[in-house]
Amino acid sequence: KRVFNKAMEEGFLTVAHAGEEGPPEYIWEALDLLKVKRIDHGVQCLRDEKLVQRLKDDQIPLTVCPLSNVKLCIFKKLKDHNLKKLLNKGLIAMVNSDDPAYFGGYLNTNLIECQMALNLTKEDIKRLAINSFRSSFLSEDEKKKWIDQINYLV
Repeated sequence: KRVFNKAMEEGFLTVAHAGEEGPPEYIWEALDLLKVKRIDHGVQCLRDEKLVQRLKDDQIPLTVCPLSNVKLCIFKKLKDHNLKKLLNKGLIAMVNSDDPAYFGGYLNTNLIECQMALNLTKEDIKRLAINSFRSSFLSEDEKKKWIDQINYLV
């Protein structure tokens, strides 16, 4: 906790790995104890409706790594992944690659395979892309520039 507090005092944005293999309580702890602004993974949040509402209300992004989730047996098959449900709940979810050399898929592979397995629409993909920029540590001007570019292209 002290390290996270010091990081925040120094102006760093904070992130915690929570709710991938562990229960929703780990996400609560990351939010309440560590005061993080983004959750890496967080797919277990759907097991707790109050947590889903908190993530939605506080606009806490989730960096979801679908192919690694399958490799780690969080989901048996990619078609069982809850990414689309996270989006449908109004959460700020985005697709990430985790450790692509180990888990076997860079960002484009994750997106393509999710699109096919979960029947993601063009709007879903656009939303995932926008969410990734909204949740990045870029300046607000840079975020706006890239989001405007996505909106222009799609």
